[in-house]
Amino acid sequence: MPLVDRTIEPVIQRYAAQYPVITITGPRQSGKTTLCRKLFPARPYVNLEALDTRQFAIDDPRGFLGRFPEGAVLDEIQRTPDIPSYIQEIVDQEQWRGLFVLTGSQQFEVSNSINQSLAGRTALVKLLPFDLEEIRSAFPLPDVYSLMYRGFYPRVWDRGLDPTQALRDYFETYVERDLRQLVAIRDLHLFSRFVRLCAGRTGQLLNLSGLANDSGVSQPTARNWLSLLEASYIIFLLQPYHRNIGKRLIKSPKLYFYDVGLATCLLGMENEQQVARDPLQGSLFENMVIAEVLKHRLHRGRPANLYFYRDSRGNEVDLILARGTVFFPVEIKAGMTVNRDYFKGLQYIERVFPDSSIPAGGAVVYAGKQEQERGRVFVCPFARLENLFARIGEVF
Repeated sequence: MPLVDRTIEPVIQRYAAQYPVITITGPRQSGKTTLCRKLFPARPYVNLEALDTRQFAIDDPRGFLGRFPEGAVLDEIQRTPDIPSYIQEIVDQEQWRGLFVLTGSQQFEVSNSINQSLAGRTALVKLLPFDLEEIRSAFPLPDVYSLMYRGFYPRVWDRGLDPTQALRDYFETYVERDLRQLVAIRDLHLFSRFVRLCAGRTGQLLNLSGLANDSGVSQPTARNWLSLLEASYIIFLLQPYHRNIGKRLIKSPKLYFYDVGLATCLLGMENEQQVARDPLQGSLFENMVIAEVLKHRLHRGRPANLYFYRDSRGNEVDLILARGTVFFPVEIKAGMTVNRDYFKGLQYIERVFPDSSIPAGGAVVYAGKQEQERGRVFVCPFARLENLFARIGEVF
């Protein structure tokens, strides 16, 4: 089993020299524990999922932390939400010499306790599942349909697991364990149906009332459940890009999964052939590309700054990378052959915005294999996304 070098490692090593505390959040099984043990082998490792350890930390936090005068790696910190307040006391002491590394798989709960007690004392980073560069460094890169089916969770790749079984187990474990930590849900079957309906809406504008009606729950319940899925790194919402340009712009976000493999699993697909034939394969490909761009940003310690553009007339660009008033538009197409329709959204947005807004042109990411230049537009195969990142890196 190869030990994959994670893209985020230099970021964490830099922060370790600057901050007394590092907080790493991300989905379960995204590799947080493996990463911490690799980067901080001399630090004691403490798993707060262990009942006796957790109870000790809750009952006697000062005594618990007193065992680690040089710092420690505290895994799943959201299980002991008061501990960051006591870490604050330690790191504020003049003679402090240690480094605490906190990990968590529930971003809202972790960030709330961190923001209240460790603001200014901790670096915050997010570790998502493998990115394309990490997979390519250790494994043969399969075709796009195999990638969509397999997903990017390290455990599936490291152990050569059957994706259908592994991702099904992942979701069932999430529902049975993590969800119960976040909130009491009486009907877990109904919640599971809700998540599967979300998978069927991958890449679509969020219609909360429609999702609630199809799920058989109220809108407040649907809104609460979406928040739970965001908090536990199952889904993310891509917000629309807004500028005062005299156009009526869509205000609803679009829904995506952090891991496209989990979405295909929830949709009942059991092999890459089913993915290739499914009517949703275009939306799933779009999900995979946008998640990959998100990982590229976060794994380098950069803000996401990702949006989409859509106006009331249906003119749309799938992805916008923005920095102030400057942005880079990207269209995402699941086809293997480039055709003129791929460029309509980019041509429209160039007419709407001044040239100064799009200094680096735009791009089309597709499932084919050939790189092309079409005027100012870079046509990039998904498998060569690193070339697109290199191009936009000068601006973003």
